Amino acid sequence: MSNLIIVESPTKIKTIKRYLSDDYEVVASKGHVRDLPKSKLGVDIDNNFEPKYVNIKDKEGVIKDIKKLAKKSDHVYLAGDPDREGEAISWHLALLLGLDLNDKNRVTFNELTETGIKAGMSHPRSIDINLVNAQQARRILDRLVGYKLSPFLWRKIRKGLSAGRVQSVAVKMICDRENEIRAFVSQEYWSIDGKFSANGERKTFAAKLNTVDGEKPELKNKEQADEILKRLEGAEFVIDKVKKSVHRKSPAAPFTTSTLQQEASRRLSFQARRTMKTAQELYEGVEINDMGQTGLITYMRTDSLRISDEARAAAYDFIRKKYGDKYIPDTPKKYKTKGNAQDAHEAIRPTHPEVTPDMVKASGVTSDQYKLYKLIWERFIASQMSNCLMDTVSVDISANGCNFKATGYSVKFDGFTVLYEEAKDDEGEKKNVLPPIKSGDSIKVRNLEENQHFTQPPARYTEATLVKAFEETGIGRPSTYVPTITTIINRNYVERDGKQLKPTSLGEVTNQLMSEHFDKIVDVKFTANMEKSLDEVENGKKSWVKTLQDFYSDFDEELTEAEEAMDGKRIKVPDEETDQVCELCGKPMVIKIGRYGKFMACSGFPECKNTKKIVQETGGICPYCGKKVLLKKSKKGKKYYGCEDNPECKFMTWDVPTEEKCPKCGSTLFQKGGKNGILICHKPDCGYERNLSNGG
Repeated sequence: MSNLIIVESPTKIKTIKRYLSDDYEVVASKGHVRDLPKSKLGVDIDNNFEPKYVNIKDKEGVIKDIKKLAKKSDHVYLAGDPDREGEAISWHLALLLGLDLNDKNRVTFNELTETGIKAGMSHPRSIDINLVNAQQARRILDRLVGYKLSPFLWRKIRKGLSAGRVQSVAVKMICDRENEIRAFVSQEYWSIDGKFSANGERKTFAAKLNTVDGEKPELKNKEQADEILKRLEGAEFVIDKVKKSVHRKSPAAPFTTSTLQQEASRRLSFQARRTMKTAQELYEGVEINDMGQTGLITYMRTDSLRISDEARAAAYDFIRKKYGDKYIPDTPKKYKTKGNAQDAHEAIRPTHPEVTPDMVKASGVTSDQYKLYKLIWERFIASQMSNCLMDTVSVDISANGCNFKATGYSVKFDGFTVLYEEAKDDEGEKKNVLPPIKSGDSIKVRNLEENQHFTQPPARYTEATLVKAFEETGIGRPSTYVPTITTIINRNYVERDGKQLKPTSLGEVTNQLMSEHFDKIVDVKFTANMEKSLDEVENGKKSWVKTLQDFYSDFDEELTEAEEAMDGKRIKVPDEETDQVCELCGKPMVIKIGRYGKFMACSGFPECKNTKKIVQETGGICPYCGKKVLLKKSKKGKKYYGCEDNPECKFMTWDVPTEEKCPKCGSTLFQKGGKNGILICHKPDCGYERNLSNGG
C-alpha cells in the first residue's frame, strides 16, 4: 500500500514524514500550480465568468513529478493549507491528476505536530467546493479590476500603473488620513497641574485641575490660566472625596493574524511581512532539541479566538507548575470571536505550551523565530491566567470652587501580568502613588503650574494601525493584509517614513482619479460588503457567479462613463522640488516617480535629460577612503550603509553611522546592536569599540 500526500511548502515535508509510516510519500506543489494566464484576461465574461486556467509556466517540472508519483500511489491525499487558497490548490491538483472530486482525499493540519498530523489524516473529507468558489470569485474579481482598470490608468496618468480592488481602498485610507492632517488646525489650550503632600509627608503626588464651579474648564490662553492661579492664591486645599475600589484587569485574548501583526510591530518593530514569514516557519516546523522537526504554533492565518480544551488543559498544567493554583482562573477564559470571523481554526497558539521560549532559544533557532515564538507563547499562556487585581484610589481635592483629581493604584495580585501585558500605541500616564488620606483632610499644595498645549492632528497610519483599520472595517481577510501593504509600497503609491505610511504624489493623483470615477471601488463599505459576499459564497449561501455579475454590471458602467468623461485628458503627477541644481544646465533638480521608484531629474526636461539616483547622506565618513557614507537599500529593500565611491571602494555595513568620532583615530563611529549595543570603529587596524549599555 503506497500513499502520496501533496502539501504546499517543501519545508513541511520533513515535519510530516516524522509522524507517518514509510507507506507515505510527501511531496510539495510549492504553492499554486494553475492560475489565470498572465498575458490576457483569462475570464469569459459572457459565459458566466468562466475562468480559463493554465498551468503556471515554471511549475511544469513540479506537475510532471507529482503526476508520476500519483500514478504509482494507491491513495493521493491533498494537504494544502487549511484556508481558501489551500482548498483551491487542492482542487486544481485534483483536476490535474484526474481525481474524483467526491472522494475523501482532502486532509488539513491545523498544527504540524504528531497529534495534529494524525488527526488530519484520520479525518479525510471531500474538497469543499464552496471554499474553492470563494477563492475563485476573489481571484476573478481582482483580475477584472486589475485588467480593466490598469490600461485606463496607463492612458490617463502613466504607463505601467496598476489598480487593485483592495489595494485601491488601502491607498484611499492613507490619502484621506494625509488630507485630514493637512486640513487640521491646531488649537491652543492650557492645563493646571498641581503637586500636593499630605499629613506632613515630604513625598508629593500629582493632581490635575478637573472642574471649576462644577464645570469642565476650557482654558484657551495664558490669561485664563492665570485667572485660575490667581483665584487659588492662599486658598485652603481640602480632600473632598476619596473613592477606593478593586479593579480587575483581564488578559488580552490569544493572537489572531491581525493582532499578531499589530503586536509584533509595536514590540518587535517587525513589518507585517516579516511577522508572517517567521510565523510560517514556526508553523511548518523547526528543529528542537529532543523533539526533532516540530511545528511550534498553530496555523497563523486566522481571525478566530477559539482554543481547544486540550490546549487549555496543557496551559493550566504549565501555569500550575510554574506559578501555582492561584494563577489559574476560577472559570475558564472564553474569548468571543468577531461576527464576521472564519472559525475554522483556533487562535494562534503554541502547539506545545510546555515548550518554553528558553527551550526554543537553546535549540538554535533564528533570532526572529525566537522573538516571535516568545511573543505568541507568552500571550497565549497569559490569556489563560487569572485577572490582575488592583487597589485603585480616586481623590477629589477642593479649593475655592476648583476641583483637582488624582488617581493612583497599587497591585493587589499580579495575575497574568507576572508574565505578559499587551503593548499600547499610547502607554498613557505613569503610576501615581497616593499617600494614606481621607475625606476632610487638609493637604499642602507644593506647586501649581500652568502648562501650554496644542491639539495634535491625527497620526499617520503605521502598518500596525492600518492592519487594525482593515480588521475593524472588514476590508480584506487575514491572508490579504500583508500582500495589500506590500503591493501599495512596491508600486510606489505609498512610502514608509520611519514606521509611518504616507502617500506619494503618484498615490495621491491615482487616488483622486479613482475617487472621482470609481467611487465604489475605493469605498470602504462597498469593499467590506464584497468581503461579506465572499464569506456567503464560502458558506454556501450565495452563488459565486451571481456575486461576480452583481459587481461587474456596475463596474463596467463606471468604466464606460469614466472613459467618456476623461476622453482626451491626461493627469500629470506633480514633481517633488529639491534644493539641488542640475550640474549640466543649472536648472533645479526635481524628484520623479518612475516604474522602479523615485529618481532625480532635471526640471528642464526634455531639453536637458540629466537624471541620477537619489542618495541619502548620513554624515558619516568612509573608514576606508574618507568619502561620504550613504544610506542604501538592498534588492529586498533592507537598509545598509556604504561608501559613495562604490564599487571602487568596497566598504559596506549594517551598522548605523553616528555623529561621534573615534577617540583613537578620528573616524566615524558606527552603532551596532541597537541602543544597548556597542559603538565600533571600522577603520582597518584601529579596533576601538565601546559598550553603550554601561557607557564604557
